[in-house]
Amino acid sequence: MAVSTGGSPRGRREALRAVFAWPRVVDRARAVIRSAATTFFVLSFTLWLMPGVRSTDVLDTLGLVVLVAAVGAVLRPLLLAGVVALGGWGAMLLGVVAQVMVMVVALELDPSKRLSGWPTVGFAAVLAVVCAAILDWMVDSGTEDTFVKEARRLMRGIRRRQARQTGGRLITLRRPPPGTEPGLLMVQLDGVSEPVLRWAVRAGNLPTIGRWLRAGTHAMRGWHTGLPSTTPASQAGILHGASQQVPGFRWYEKQDGRLIVSNRPRDAAMIERRFSDGNGLLRDGGVSIGNAFSGDAVINLLTVSHAALPGRSARGWAAFMASPFGFTRALVLGVGEVFTELHQARLQRRRNLQPRVSRSGAFLALRPASMLLRDVNISLIAEQMARGAPAVYCDLVDYDEVAHHAGPARPESMRQLESLDRMLGVLERLAPEAARRYRIVILSDHGQSQGATFRQRHGETLDEVVERFSAPDRADAPAAPAEQEATDEPDFPPSPVAPLLVVSSGNLALIYLTRFPERLDRARIDREYPQLIAGLAGHPGVGLVVVDDDGPVAVGAAGVHRLADGTVEGADPLLPYGPQARADLLRHQRSAHVGDLVLISSVDPVTDEVAAFEELVGSHGGLGGWQTDAMLVHPADWQITHGDLDGPDAVHRQLVEWLELLGLRARVPAARELVDGAAPELQGFAQAPSYHDGGAARLSPSRDR
Repeated sequence: MAVSTGGSPRGRREALRAVFAWPRVVDRARAVIRSAATTFFVLSFTLWLMPGVRSTDVLDTLGLVVLVAAVGAVLRPLLLAGVVALGGWGAMLLGVVAQVMVMVVALELDPSKRLSGWPTVGFAAVLAVVCAAILDWMVDSGTEDTFVKEARRLMRGIRRRQARQTGGRLITLRRPPPGTEPGLLMVQLDGVSEPVLRWAVRAGNLPTIGRWLRAGTHAMRGWHTGLPSTTPASQAGILHGASQQVPGFRWYEKQDGRLIVSNRPRDAAMIERRFSDGNGLLRDGGVSIGNAFSGDAVINLLTVSHAALPGRSARGWAAFMASPFGFTRALVLGVGEVFTELHQARLQRRRNLQPRVSRSGAFLALRPASMLLRDVNISLIAEQMARGAPAVYCDLVDYDEVAHHAGPARPESMRQLESLDRMLGVLERLAPEAARRYRIVILSDHGQSQGATFRQRHGETLDEVVERFSAPDRADAPAAPAEQEATDEPDFPPSPVAPLLVVSSGNLALIYLTRFPERLDRARIDREYPQLIAGLAGHPGVGLVVVDDDGPVAVGAAGVHRLADGTVEGADPLLPYGPQARADLLRHQRSAHVGDLVLISSVDPVTDEVAAFEELVGSHGGLGGWQTDAMLVHPADWQITHGDLDGPDAVHRQLVEWLELLGLRARVPAARELVDGAAPELQGFAQAPSYHDGGAARLSPSRDR
């Protein structure tokens, strides 16, 4: 790199001293030696494997190592420019091709001509790239050092480019100084319950979060998600303060005759248009990465409601795809994840571990895909930190995907949580390269509850039970689990649905009588299907049925609980679900498009296991167990001013308040604030903030339980 010709002689001397400082020289020398050694080993192994290759001495291979380095130095900047220009899917394709092209050109230029012909050279290049990815992973020994170095290089390049655009030096050797203006980085660990996180910290398995808590820089507490305990509902609340617009992961809208699936991009965009008022959590220059909804962010990357891959402006996406330690490495290691998953599933079967579900099919692809998405998301966060985004909110889904099929506290799920902790350590190490001084908040959107599924326990699915109690009308239900990736767009016009539609989210089910445009009360349902409510309430796999009977009523096998006034007749069906169940169900009954009937599965009073209506051993969506016990890790000097944080809307208000505390968000004008006549659960918006100790705890049990 050339030295800037501008500035004073003293400034140039200081820049040179910084460049040739002993620690930097040693660091660069180690990087060069490692790269050369890796290339030498990989080329030697590849040539040894290739049939018909004549043996050559070490000097020939060393010459080829130098040639690979030279070709890479020339081609990689050009290929990176191409990746940036393409963006999206083109960046993914060219990112893989780029690594192979460097090796192909080097092998073609090899003076010893050990390989000739495109098929042979191409195969050798692919083999060398795969071997290099595996070897780098082995050398890293479970650390993220290489990933951090690549991210630092990206961040420094972005900051230098920004400095040039604002009149700075054209070429400089100085590293950009750490930013001083405040910023807020919010990382969501999808599906991690507060009890699981607290246990993992106490076990010493999360060194990054554990160090923050033990050092007193951060505090941890639980918060109650309420019903439904799903990602779309929680993110609608956390990002927009509008959780009541989402009654489940899926739901049916009678006026349009449509089944809405919240992780389907077209549906997610429609849902967000309904509740977005421009005042979302990320409205003031924020960035949304990997979320269901945008939070009114200025920049949306891999956000479902803004369905598109990052474009040409996202250098983090392009750099990850073009880097030999990025997409190519993730693809190779993803294959290893598939074999790991097959082995872990086999262990569960051999040990007859219960409860368990099948871990084949689409899940085999979801596991490596979630690992790839995690690394991409961290690269995108690094880019936005370098650009100086005031607030970033990112969802990391690794743990949630594995826990659905393995169980929320099983070893393989905990390993995913440990890998997420390492990613938090990566962000911490990248902080000095950022254009702002970022404070970090870690939170989850819900927890998970374990248990054998409804079908495993009772030999039939919920829609089969509904069909039995509603004969001669047939019941129907979506076939795929709620949180399985939605790939098919809805039919237009909508296809016909059964008279009774069962829509499940974990151990929550919404039942719609689709022939009627309005929501029916108990009397009308009993006239249409005399056995339905009593039959469902008496089924051992159903804990309660909520129906409108002059107000919402929870019906159990041996009693009834009127939710409006708390009157109980017989045995209280809400007792197994905890003291907040009544408020949760009552609030859910006010949600848009709630079902004619709402079902919650039974919960074991000893183990807190639930019976998911889907084939998931770890589930969330309803009530029972840890699925409503989300967590929040925040800077210890920030106070919780919204009490027990009951519901995602309360978390939204708290995060907004912290953004205001940092000066990153202007207060909403008084004319927009709710008046005294607003609904009780929303009046917190109109109240002046009252700073007090919200009960945050570090390593002691949560006061919420």
